[in-house]
Amino acid sequence: MKDNGNMNSEIRSDAAVPKTPAGSAVLPLDSSFTVEVTGWYRDNRRNLPWRQDKDPYHVWVSEIMLQQTRVEAVRDYYQRFMQALPTIEALAEAEEEQLLKLWQGLGYYNRVRNLQKAARQILQNPSAEEVSVDPSVTGFASAGFPRTMPEILALPGIGEYTAGAIASICFDQRTPAVDGNVLRVMARLTEEEGDVKSTPVKRSFTELLADLYPDTDCGDFTQGLIELGALVCLPNGQPRCEMCPVSGFCRARAAGRVMELPVKAEKKTRRQEQRTVFILSCGGRLAVRRRPKGSLLGNLYEFPQVSRHLTAGAAVSQAEAWGCHPLDVTRSKQYKHIFSHVEWDMIGYYINCGSEGPGETFRWVSREQLEEEIPLPSAFQPFCPE
Repeated sequence: MKDNGNMNSEIRSDAAVPKTPAGSAVLPLDSSFTVEVTGWYRDNRRNLPWRQDKDPYHVWVSEIMLQQTRVEAVRDYYQRFMQALPTIEALAEAEEEQLLKLWQGLGYYNRVRNLQKAARQILQNPSAEEVSVDPSVTGFASAGFPRTMPEILALPGIGEYTAGAIASICFDQRTPAVDGNVLRVMARLTEEEGDVKSTPVKRSFTELLADLYPDTDCGDFTQGLIELGALVCLPNGQPRCEMCPVSGFCRARAAGRVMELPVKAEKKTRRQEQRTVFILSCGGRLAVRRRPKGSLLGNLYEFPQVSRHLTAGAAVSQAEAWGCHPLDVTRSKQYKHIFSHVEWDMIGYYINCGSEGPGETFRWVSREQLEEEIPLPSAFQPFCPE
């Protein structure tokens, strides 16, 4: 579970916290470290909707949603998703438009497509057994979910981290789940000077943690490490070392280097692109169209747009070329949207039209349809008429 430290609960200050001033001897990472992490987690864990049980479906969906998204932002998405698609079977049978609408705003839409592919793969496996990992769990939501790390890894869209989280949390297996929070915690604990995003460093942390896992309650250790990174060993600011239950084990703290770690390679410069967006309205309806499959935001809807900046006059000419008979430009709006690898510098023109043009060019929808039915990516949301 990835998070940037947004807290919704107070960390208990009455718990015994090892105090290790900078320059002091550092405790070895052994079973006592594991005990400290799991005990702290049980006292301080946040009350999150996907932690109400150990159902693999719930943990799986939440972990995919939480990738590069803050916990507080995911809460409503998760609850809405589970209300609409409460079981793996419901996910497998959902229409793509419903699926994309439920995911609208989270980005990385291939992730939800892979969720559905994996759900269908699970249901097609005749040897898969029905799961009931806890007396309070019926197994209905997760019927047929694989139980071993290799089987979980074989599902579309699931990598080492997500598979490790599911196997440890749901099936009590000694499988590390190393996300950004855990990388940061481990880099500071071990005073690691290598790039934490590199494969060798990730592998070394995974191997080290595998030896530290307890025989039981593996999920508490997994989530404890993640929670430490989210609530205490913070990124982009001063870590809360005075409240850390494992500060006595931290080499970076002892060396006075906490703010220097972890080490990360510089990010590549994003490509810059110009876009002109057309908010075409006719008779109270707005023009949208599907983006090409295989493209960025493929098969999602967009307001019509072209890959360059146009003047208002040129925008009117383009609307005329589409056969929409533009009447007037009511206003314009500028907006920048940042993807992981590209930045769109966008200008939008609001144009009243006298005709919807040829039927195959656009789909014309009401504002209610746009809000409730049409999966419109967040890149275009700022242009929705108020």
